[in-house]
Amino acid sequence: MSAPSGIPVPSAPPSYEETTGISVSYPHPYPVPGPGQKPDGKGMNPPPYMGQPAPVNNPVTVQTVYVQQPVVFYDRPVQMCCPSCNQMIVTRLSYDSGALTWLSCGGLCLLGCIAGCCLIPFCIDALKDVDHTCPNCNALVGSYKRL
Repeated sequence: MSAPSGIPVPSAPPSYEETTGISVSYPHPYPVPGPGQKPDGKGMNPPPYMGQPAPVNNPVTVQTVYVQQPVVFYDRPVQMCCPSCNQMIVTRLSYDSGALTWLSCGGLCLLGCIAGCCLIPFCIDALKDVDHTCPNCNALVGSYKRL
């Protein structure tokens, strides 16, 4: 077809290179298919590898780390892994006089229990602090303070 002025109508717009006048003469990063090859890449040789040589396979050591949740100690035995001997244990309890024991004794003295009754809190384990020890290695693994 031709326009009324006699100039033929182009079938497609010009390419970017044609419009800007840039001459593209750099090598393609990937091979361009030849006349007998399919454009989908089958039958083409991969581009040559121009990077660093492949790393040498070194043996990989794997270390398994077990993270133990923090143990909260109360006045009851606790089943746990001993940090000293790494054995699964149930802690052994021992009771020591602490702040609550002494405050209870002082409170009874203020109430008039002077004749020895103020010493009763030292006989009650529920008023004492608790130490948790390992039955295997006798290491102190934790304690529970009443106050």
